[in-house]
Amino acid sequence: MEHNVEWHISEGSTFSPVHHCATVRGPVRKILLGERVALNTLARCSGVATKSARLLSLVRKAGYTHTLAGTRKTTPGFRLVEKYGMVIGGCDPHRYDLSTMTMLKDNHIWACQNSITRAVHAAKAVGGFSIKVEVECQSEEEAEEAIRAGADVVMLDNFSGEGVKVASRSLKERLSKGEGKEFLIEVSGGLTEENVEGFVCDDVDIISTSSIHQGVKHVDFSLKIVH
Repeated sequence: MEHNVEWHISEGSTFSPVHHCATVRGPVRKILLGERVALNTLARCSGVATKSARLLSLVRKAGYTHTLAGTRKTTPGFRLVEKYGMVIGGCDPHRYDLSTMTMLKDNHIWACQNSITRAVHAAKAVGGFSIKVEVECQSEEEAEEAIRAGADVVMLDNFSGEGVKVASRSLKERLSKGEGKEFLIEVSGGLTEENVEGFVCDDVDIISTSSIHQGVKHVDFSLKIVH
């Protein structure tokens, strides 16, 4: 190999600027050809990891012990980098692409004669036993219909903090503890560092937010030739 990278910090560790993170050895011309691509990728991934770790710390301090996840709303061409940043920051990357899990949103429901039950059954028939089905729900009633139809995950989308607590508690009490149905509850929609603590609830299995990867400030890195 023409290039060698020696890292001086461990992956996922924190540091304060200015810090010598790595030493790159190799032909100068080829290092400079790849400099900007490498720095941009590192800056983007580190920004996502930093934001992910910060939000995870907030929900853990608020007593949340379950999963904090990103979303699939990633930058075109940078999905793998951003998903990796979420993982390094301690968060779940959520589904990688459309084939990882079937997620039924309002348009899919409308396309199935506005029937959640019909949409879930259709998705299950096509995906088989190996593909989970998640349904985006706007009310507790929609979530209940999705669960009874066989959805593996229900997303309480754009609920208020209090609405999340009431709906998730009711669903778990009635359908999980009461009837033995197995499902996960995900909460998403407009969650940020400023309001996420209000959605923390033991009955919620996953809190997902695009705020840990969309519009995230990059971590500034530079490369200097030693001479």
